[in-house]
Amino acid sequence: MKTIIVNEKFNEKKLSNFLLSSVSGLSIATFYKLLRKKEIKINGKRIKQNVNVVTGDEIIIYFSDALLQKSPIFSVVYEDDNILIINKPANIAITGEENSLTQHLQKKYSFIFPCHRLDRNTSGLVLFAKNQEALDILLHKFKNHEIEKHYICISIGSLPKKKDCLTAYLFKDSKKSIVYISDVPKKGYSKIITGYRVIKYSKSNNLSLLDIHLKTGKTHQIRAHLAHIGNPILGDR
Repeated sequence: MKTIIVNEKFNEKKLSNFLLSSVSGLSIATFYKLLRKKEIKINGKRIKQNVNVVTGDEIIIYFSDALLQKSPIFSVVYEDDNILIINKPANIAITGEENSLTQHLQKKYSFIFPCHRLDRNTSGLVLFAKNQEALDILLHKFKNHEIEKHYICISIGSLPKKKDCLTAYLFKDSKKSIVYISDVPKKGYSKIITGYRVIKYSKSNNLSLLDIHLKTGKTHQIRAHLAHIGNPILGDR
């Protein structure tokens, strides 16, 4: 059980907004589950709708800590009035999932929107816009390659050159969840350009540490392109 008093910031705001900001780990799905079971009281009365609250309201929630999500551990690398840069850990999605990074940030910011994506299992810097104007500018810059995206990875084997820009053609079969790579243009295939620089090569382990610079951004481009030239990412199944 948890008892919370509504402060002025949430006067005449939705109950969901207040609780998601006040109860760490509470998800919107769990909130509606508690509503359905009438496990939330406002001033002593059980409710079953997402009503507005006012300053001074006493909210009592009956729940088990097992229902709460653990907040992901991430660090803020840079922040100003327009942008936020987060060092995203692995094993958390940026959007689209119940415990996503964006969902957690929305509890603190009235407007927060990711300007690009990283795979769930990939760690790294994620750039967020804190207002619509900043979002429009940043998306435009990404589209025109005014902002570069670099990826650090370990691949198997020694690459042909210390630095190169690879070109190929990629086809995504959505039904089979497979992508195919071709060295020559084919119907339905999109052109991909993958730049790389060898940071370090370990002869004893036969592994290369790479700095990848994407000129295009297609599904599984890095994984597929490196595998295609015979240097797959270490641990990629």
